[in-house]
Amino acid sequence: MVLAIIFIVVSCSTTEQEFTTSPIDYDKYLATEAPKTTSKYFELWNSKITSDSTQLLSFGNVASEYTRYFQNTGDIKFLKNAEKVLEKAVEIAAINKSGYSRALARNYIAQHRFRDAHGMAITARKLGSGLKESQSLLFDIHMELGNYKIAHDYLDSIKDMSDFGYLIRVAKWNDHRGDLDVTISFMEKAIQKAESAKNKPLMIWTYSNIADYYGHAGRIEDSYKYYLKTLELDPYNAHVKKGIAWIVFSYEKNGKEALRILNEVNQHHITPEYFLLKAEIAQFINEDDAVAHNLDGYYKMVQNDSYGQMYNAQNIEFFIEQTKTFKKALDLAHQEVYNRATPETYSMLAYAHLKNGNKEKALEIVQEKVMGKTFEPGVLLRISEIYKALDMVDQVTALKEELAGAIYELGPLSEDRIAAL
Repeated sequence: MVLAIIFIVVSCSTTEQEFTTSPIDYDKYLATEAPKTTSKYFELWNSKITSDSTQLLSFGNVASEYTRYFQNTGDIKFLKNAEKVLEKAVEIAAINKSGYSRALARNYIAQHRFRDAHGMAITARKLGSGLKESQSLLFDIHMELGNYKIAHDYLDSIKDMSDFGYLIRVAKWNDHRGDLDVTISFMEKAIQKAESAKNKPLMIWTYSNIADYYGHAGRIEDSYKYYLKTLELDPYNAHVKKGIAWIVFSYEKNGKEALRILNEVNQHHITPEYFLLKAEIAQFINEDDAVAHNLDGYYKMVQNDSYGQMYNAQNIEFFIEQTKTFKKALDLAHQEVYNRATPETYSMLAYAHLKNGNKEKALEIVQEKVMGKTFEPGVLLRISEIYKALDMVDQVTALKEELAGAIYELGPLSEDRIAAL
C-alpha cells in the first residue's frame, strides 16, 4: 500500500512538471551578426533614382528594402527613407498608383500617422485598382482610429473564409471584442493557409502573432513554441526575441536572464521601448543604476524628431510615472486622442486628468468612452485606480478580481499596484 502511494506521488510529480524556457533553445538566435543594410541589388535600384527619375520599379524595390532594414535594425531613418521614396512614387506613378498609395499608407501606419494613412488609403480606393486590398487597408486604419463600426463594415466587404487576409482581420476583430478563443481559432486557420502555400513571410507573420495571442490567453508554452518557430525562419526577428524575454521575466520571474536577452538583441536592434522594458525589469530586480540608465536612454532617444508621435502613449506614461509632469502628460494625452480616439487613448486621457486632480472629469471619460469598450488589462488597471480615487469600492473589487488573472500580461510590478487597489 505504501509503495502504491509512493508510485502515485512520483507519477504526479513527473507528469505535472511546469513549463520552463531554456537558453539552449534561443541563444543561437541571439548571436546573429548585424543585419545587412545594403546589397548590390539595393545599390543598383537606388542608383536609378534621381530627382527626375521615372524608374518606378526601382522606387518600389528601394522602399521595400528600406522597410526591411527598419524592421531588422529598428533604425527610424530607414522608415523615413522609405516614406520619401514612396511619396515620390505616388507623385509620378501613372500605373499602379493605387498600389504605391497603399504602400505609403502602411508606412504612415508604422509611424502612427493614422490620419495621413487614412487619406492615402481613400486615395487608393478612389483610384479603383486593387479594391479589396484598399478595403482591407481601410479596415486596419479604422481599427487604429477607433472607428469600429466603419471598420466592421469594411470587414464585411472583404468577407471570404478562404482568404488569408480576411482570416487575420476577423481574428483582430474578435480580439477587439475580447473573444480570445475565437481570435486564436481564426489565427490557427490563417497558419494553415500560410503553411499550405509554403509562404515564408506569411508563416513568419502568423507564427509571431499567434505567439502573442497565446501569451494573452495564458498558454505560455504554446507562445514560447511559436516564438521559436518564428526564429527558425527569421533569426533577426527582434519582436520575437523581446517576446521570449517577456516570458522569462513575467512568467519565470528571471529578470537577470531577461535583461541578458534584451541586451543581446540591442547589439544590433534598438528602439525606445527597449529602454522602458529594461528599466521595468531592472526595477523588479532592484538594480537602481540600471533603472536610471535605461530611463535616461529612453528619454534621449525619443527626442529624435523623426519619431514624430510614434511614442506618445509611452511618453504619457513616462511623464506620469517618472517625471511627474502631469500637465505635460495631459496635453499629450489630448493630442493622442485626436490622433486615434480609441478606448485605450481615452483611458490615458482619463488617467492624466486623475493625476492632475480632475477626478470627476476622469470618471466622466471612463464612463462615456472606455468602460465596456475594451478588455485590455492596462486599461482596466487605469480604470481601477480612477474608481479607487473616487471610493467606488464595488467597481474596484470587480475589476481587481479580473486583474488578478492578468498579471502575466501586465508584468510582475503590477502585483503591488493591484494589491493596493
